[in-house]
Amino acid sequence: MRTLSDFQISKDLPPVNPEHIQLYSLGTPNGRKISIALDELGVPYDFHTISIMDGDQFTPGFLEIAPNNKIPAIIDPNGPDGAMPLFESGAILIYLAEKHGALLSTDPVKRAETIQWLMWQMGGLGPMLGQLGFFYRYGGKDFEDKRPQQRYADESKRLLTVLDKQLEGQDWVVGEFSIADIAIAPWLHSLVSGGDGATELVGWEELRNVPAYLDRFNARPAVAKDL
Repeated sequence: MRTLSDFQISKDLPPVNPEHIQLYSLGTPNGRKISIALDELGVPYDFHTISIMDGDQFTPGFLEIAPNNKIPAIIDPNGPDGAMPLFESGAILIYLAEKHGALLSTDPVKRAETIQWLMWQMGGLGPMLGQLGFFYRYGGKDFEDKRPQQRYADESKRLLTVLDKQLEGQDWVVGEFSIADIAIAPWLHSLVSGGDGATELVGWEELRNVPAYLDRFNARPAVAKDL
């Protein structure tokens, strides 16, 4: 049975509270998912900054727990069989929700719907908004060829329209607040917080339900703390 001290990262970034979940992350949309979920669940955790600008994600200690060299990652010192590392934000959200009996319905239909929208974010909304950010705000903004930027803007707009329709007549994506919302909304916040015209590319002002949905999400105490 492994313990927290068996992992190199515990020596590189010593835990403050060894009995708490250890979160290795950064304030990106994917990174924010886990801190928000932990605060929503009332689960104590130690936060360790993994600076992707400084290459922390490539250190042997981090790669031991996150071989895909992406944040976020956790170690649960009280996992099913001792200390358990886990990477991929969607997998971590499901694990935490199941362990603590909240944010993921036990009803088979509602549970499947929630995971469906979580996968929609992981495979669609997140990657498309991430690529749009690259081509509009970051390294790709100076590329003379604007076709990649337009490609990701158009697909992001389509996905936001899908979300807008899903939110018609309800506050949250599957009716009740869930890990699907925790996965989706930080990406929306990242889109609008830049204040640089990205929202115009994706027709944000044309959406009937998504802007109010983001406002509701940001007003939650756990999210306000995270922000």
